[in-house]
Amino acid sequence: MSTNTTRSDAIYASLRRAILEQALKPGVKLPEDSIGDTFGVSRTSARNALVRLAGDGLVEMRPNRGAAVAMPSFEEAEDIFSLRRCLEREVIERLCKRMSKDAIDALESHVKEEERAVRASSPRSIRLAGEFHILLAELTGSAELTGFVGRIVSRSSLILARFGRPHSAECGIDEHRSLIAALKAQDRTRAVSIMDAHLHAVEDRANSDDSGREPDVGAILSRYLSPTDQ
Repeated sequence: MSTNTTRSDAIYASLRRAILEQALKPGVKLPEDSIGDTFGVSRTSARNALVRLAGDGLVEMRPNRGAAVAMPSFEEAEDIFSLRRCLEREVIERLCKRMSKDAIDALESHVKEEERAVRASSPRSIRLAGEFHILLAELTGSAELTGFVGRIVSRSSLILARFGRPHSAECGIDEHRSLIAALKAQDRTRAVSIMDAHLHAVEDRANSDDSGREPDVGAILSRYLSPTDQ
């Protein structure tokens, strides 16, 4: 692996964390030179990371205007959550057919990590809440389904960052634990019901809250230079 590729991977991971933890809000400009200066890399490495994030649906590459954190519209939000319910229902259907002890252990370990982040009042709790759903998809063993879920969860995170009302992270963790219990019991009806209610609750938090302020991207990203605590 080349040095440029390694650097691009590090920038990608840091930017992804900053976006999913809502440090970088939808619509915020992501200048390649500023990112390069912050990470001490070339604009090429910065651009490669931005292109990957665009593929994830987290960044928009705008001709002659540079890159920015993607900003879903309210109309798209309705479509995204409708599709997400369909995808995650399929995830639950598949998991209820086979759910190993290792899979349950992985989910419980992830929820414990969520709890630690909440107790520490860490923005990681926001990212971890979404990654719980991606982990569920990964446990189906389907790379295609995981890819679809990963992208739509990322878009959902952007929607909540733009339109979301404050909420209790503890509520989300309780719902995740209830879902794990239903999956452990292979109770398909209950698991589907919990997931549907959970996603409806997430969608109901959508409510416009744009501040209009342009943040200091370099200052924000300086907090994400360390590859640790990912």
